[in-house]
Amino acid sequence: MSVNLGIFISGRGTNMEALLDACANGTAPATPKLVLSNRPDALGLTTAAKRAIATCAIDHKPFGKDREAFERALHAKATDAGIDLIALAGFMRILSPWFTERWEGRVLNIHPSLLPKYPGLNTHERALEAGDAEHGCSVHWVNSGLDQGETIAQAAIKVRSDDTVETLRARVLVEEHKLYPHALKIACEQILQRQS
Repeated sequence: MSVNLGIFISGRGTNMEALLDACANGTAPATPKLVLSNRPDALGLTTAAKRAIATCAIDHKPFGKDREAFERALHAKATDAGIDLIALAGFMRILSPWFTERWEGRVLNIHPSLLPKYPGLNTHERALEAGDAEHGCSVHWVNSGLDQGETIAQAAIKVRSDDTVETLRARVLVEEHKLYPHALKIACEQILQRQS
């Protein structure tokens, strides 16, 4: 049994690569069916194509402020590909309730903070400004609230006295690449359990 996985990206797709590796080596019971980006020039699309994964770009810009029309296009593409589970891997668009309600319990996101701390952007800056001793990343189910869905797994690192935004970001990214495949496995097992 395997879950049909869709991965949504906006950039290089380093977390996407970690997920694809987890599918290929059997860590997660998932079959990647589609990598989709809202940016046609996303480097991750090339990476996915080299691995013989179907790719698609749906540029959000022509939709202007009509988020629902953009999300209808995402929904149609994911549905046509037979996707059971979507993993957001650096997908830099906030999904509206129109989308999240249709895909409830079937969308994951990775976020660079120890949620519920620091939802949204600039998480590393905010952790340093607050003088936090610990920082890290979380994988959570996506709901209509920004980074508010139930947490599946987290990884924490100690903040060093000489950390900058760049060093902290780089160290958290290393943890993200380990955490996301682990959380994907958990999510896939939950979905397969529901389907059985």
